[in-house]
Amino acid sequence: MNQLLYEIVGWLGFLSRPVVLLQCLTTAGFALGYALWLRPRLKARRYRVSVLGAVGLWGVLRLNGLVIEQLGYPGDLATYFAQVWGAWVLLAVIRLLLLTRCPAKQIQLLYSRIVQPLFVLFVAGSLVNQLASLRDVAEIPLFPLFGSPLTTSNLFLLLTIPYFLVAFSAIPLVWLGHLLQRLFHFSHGTRAAGTLVLRYLLVAAGVLWLMHRVGLNTSAIAAIAGGLSVGIGFGIKEVFSNFISGLWLLFEGSVRPGSVLFIDGDPCEVRSLGLRAAVLWRNRDNAELVIPNQTFFTATTTTYTGSDSLRRSAVEIGAAYRHDPVVVIALLEEVARATVGVRVEPAPRAFLVRYSESSIDYSLRFWIDDPLGNLSIQSAVSQAIWHAFTANGIEIPFPQRVIHPPTDSTGPTPAAPAPQQD
Repeated sequence: MNQLLYEIVGWLGFLSRPVVLLQCLTTAGFALGYALWLRPRLKARRYRVSVLGAVGLWGVLRLNGLVIEQLGYPGDLATYFAQVWGAWVLLAVIRLLLLTRCPAKQIQLLYSRIVQPLFVLFVAGSLVNQLASLRDVAEIPLFPLFGSPLTTSNLFLLLTIPYFLVAFSAIPLVWLGHLLQRLFHFSHGTRAAGTLVLRYLLVAAGVLWLMHRVGLNTSAIAAIAGGLSVGIGFGIKEVFSNFISGLWLLFEGSVRPGSVLFIDGDPCEVRSLGLRAAVLWRNRDNAELVIPNQTFFTATTTTYTGSDSLRRSAVEIGAAYRHDPVVVIALLEEVARATVGVRVEPAPRAFLVRYSESSIDYSLRFWIDDPLGNLSIQSAVSQAIWHAFTANGIEIPFPQRVIHPPTDSTGPTPAAPAPQQD
């Protein structure tokens, strides 16, 4: 560790030289001018215009290095800064080309999770190589870990490789999953579950390789893990149960991304199945529900997309007693068939369900394709019924009560005598 500190102190001494300060300050000045003045004005325009501004900054930085060399000073560091910015501009141009052919969301995820972190690591490594020998810095011993000496390069691998294993493993395995699904005709749930299991296996294999590459004492790690497993097991048993439940749900296919479940009286769409919980979207208030995976094994869940997406809906309506039920039933079925969103097959059916005090009650039942659109389609059918009843003179009654005061057969009830006073 002391050797690394001495190395850093040497870098600070190198950066404090006047020639180096000149290159750093001029580069920083141009970069700040671009970030604070030029970029905000170009950001409001199209992405291509902002890329042209970045290309202009690269030209200015390159010219800065040439001017410093013409003045008789070494301009290697200024040239390096121009090369780094040029590489970033090249990535921006490639991103611009990809946006014309690929979905913007996927490109954004690719750049934010993989390309940008890799670029930061590249810049850090190349900058260290400008100040000193990167190979020598990588071999500096820091401290022992599980009985093995840990060097700077091994610490770097321990901090970065797990992240890139998780980030990189998703892309090729998704492509592999789609390829296997086309070859063997897997269901979507089986493909998603297989892709997830393969991803976990790939990450586990990468971690084992990393431990071997770093040279960690696997016997010491196994002993420590065995001692902690009993105490930690009680704390993470729910997490492990949810993890296994999520894999089982994906293989079984009963709950999968895109399914529509009935949760607490509302239809919800399954957005994703994670390690611990499923994320569901409720359309009536645009809320996301996070439900532990094992809940689907311990509670009854109603799904509208198990075998197909059809859902039967119904509208209750009452008509006055004077109207012929045959006419009312035929009109209700005709209204349902003419409403957008109601399926023609299976055909809508209307039924006389009861004789109430003020009306004859009917139930109009019909089928829809989108379970999440049930409420809006019910509203459309109800409005169409009101207009049809009004056009055909069919009354929708409401309860009425007539109260008659009691009367004597011989005449009106005499008033009570007034109280007498003493």
